[in-house]
Amino acid sequence: MSPTTCRSTFLVVAVVDFCQSKTTVPAQTANLGRAEPLRLNAIPRGWCNTLAPMEQQPRETHDVSIPPIGLPGILDIPREANAIVVFAHGSGSSRLSPRNTAVARALNARQIATLLFDLLTPAEESNRANVFDIPLLVRRLLDVVDWLDGQPSVSGLPIGLFGASTGAAAALAAAAKLPHRVKAVVVRGGRPDLAGDVIEQVRAPTLLMVGGVDFGVIELNKQALARLQGPKALKIIPGASHLFPEPGALEAVIEYAATWFEKNLRPSVR
Repeated sequence: MSPTTCRSTFLVVAVVDFCQSKTTVPAQTANLGRAEPLRLNAIPRGWCNTLAPMEQQPRETHDVSIPPIGLPGILDIPREANAIVVFAHGSGSSRLSPRNTAVARALNARQIATLLFDLLTPAEESNRANVFDIPLLVRRLLDVVDWLDGQPSVSGLPIGLFGASTGAAAALAAAAKLPHRVKAVVVRGGRPDLAGDVIEQVRAPTLLMVGGVDFGVIELNKQALARLQGPKALKIIPGASHLFPEPGALEAVIEYAATWFEKNLRPSVR
């Protein structure tokens, strides 16, 4: 279905859930080398009320098929979108990931378009080795960016990449290959080490987020932070595990990711 032929309007449920949450999780910031500290003000009282009018703003949503092999995706374009974020999920996940969907809905509420898509076909997923085939996943991301540049509704918008688990390595490697197109990267519970030496070529501002009890992955992210050469920050969310299921953990991920993308995809936003 063409992105220009399908329109729908619905509520941003993820943002409603965020506002209803009573738990907030403070985050620690670790910075090494030339790291740029992440400045995030505490969520002000009444913050949820300021988002309420945005929950009902219309946005276009399209089920898309991305060439050359027809990867299925969901493209959401809020009214007056001025940036787009592409999601690269991890192993055992898909474009229907509830965690990535929650992040995407929050970005839509801030006038950032999103694309969630399947990195692998069902046949490819049956071979576990493909999940860790980073060059293959990177090629898929490059195909997606090329396809987006041909869509009139989003072509030319600044692009951000959001990677999770093994998708984090693919996002970082794709950012290194497209320095003039990818303007920001966010990694959630990722394996940036799988990107290899290419991580040192990433120049896009990069935020790494990891749970405070995700032992092993924390160390991998600290090592990756030291190797990144551009603006960077590491957020360790206390008490959170790999998938951030703890109360308030995913909400913290959403707020930090949205703030990072707003700052780096839309520099005029303060």
